[in-house]
Amino acid sequence: MDGLTPEATGIALIGCGYVADFYLATLPNHPELVLRGVYDRDEARARKLADHHGIRSYTSLDELLADDTVAVAVNLTNPHSHYEISRRCLEAGKHVYSEKPFAEELWQATELVEYAERHGLVLSSAPCSLLGETAETVRSALAGGLVGRPRLVYAELDDGAVHQMNFRDWTSPSGAPWPYADEFRVGPALEHAAYYLTWLTAFFGPACEVMSYAALLAPDKAPGLDPAELAPDFGCALIRFRSGVVARLTCGTVAPEDHSLRIVGDDGVLCVPDCWDYGAPVTVRERTEMSPETPHYLTAPHEVPLVRPADHPHRYDRHHGHVMDFARGIADLAQAVRTGTAPRLTARHALHVLEITLAVSGPTGVAHTVLQTTFDPT
Repeated sequence: MDGLTPEATGIALIGCGYVADFYLATLPNHPELVLRGVYDRDEARARKLADHHGIRSYTSLDELLADDTVAVAVNLTNPHSHYEISRRCLEAGKHVYSEKPFAEELWQATELVEYAERHGLVLSSAPCSLLGETAETVRSALAGGLVGRPRLVYAELDDGAVHQMNFRDWTSPSGAPWPYADEFRVGPALEHAAYYLTWLTAFFGPACEVMSYAALLAPDKAPGLDPAELAPDFGCALIRFRSGVVARLTCGTVAPEDHSLRIVGDDGVLCVPDCWDYGAPVTVRERTEMSPETPHYLTAPHEVPLVRPADHPHRYDRHHGHVMDFARGIADLAQAVRTGTAPRLTARHALHVLEITLAVSGPTGVAHTVLQTTFDPT
């Protein structure tokens, strides 16, 4: 395939909505990724994005899939279309990087993973924040025993009271509106829980069961949308990992914004203020004994030096605070394709994360899920 060379990998974006600008903004960090063009079933939307960035727009999905210079298809379509589009790309012999969730049903995701494995194709999924400097720092600190044996995790993914914000006015740099109707139908857990679930499963290995509670707290968030169509906007889950670690994850769009993480070990606590900032500081509070007769107490926090494998000047800065390199996951997949190795973000890992996410984002009420999937931690 012409799009696959030792030096560079040809890619194409499918879906020209709100998130496409953020991928395009960070592509310059990865000169080995050569953008061949973009496609959207809405011709006007594709043309608007293409004109804004000065890039090619394909006239049809068939035209894109027939382009031999494209080795990797990047699926940025609506979540309802992820399975169908990724399946068509794989059947056309393209490697696929998909936005999350890479399918809305576990059977769909399993089918995609097995198809890719049978045909020697690489399939990977967002989020790619596991490849960020902050996640690398946490992983190194845990591996080095900085806080001793980890026991408990508190992970927060609250995005603020979105229903009280001017979400109808949100647009991407090229002018694409935030797809609030789709976002509310999919729900914050299915959209965002994977940010920390990808980290936790990478750090502690596969999970084995999930106890969750979900509720729709703001059913009137968007007049004109039937509340029966809306996903829960609050979810809380207790996740037990096979390694013995227990995590409590909250995810919603009602409480004040909080993307923090605390990992409690026998000898201290690792803290991260925001998983969406790839360079967020990592701090540790170490346990100390005042005397044999008194309880442990925690020292004042001190910062763990960040692991910085490279300088990535191009970034997406959400609300001037959450710094992400969206294209890093595509680069990870492309490197795996060029070298014939597995990506760091494997399809089996994404499948396991999706099963946990589906357990967290289920219908309102209480649920208990015994997980069936697993993966080999990298």
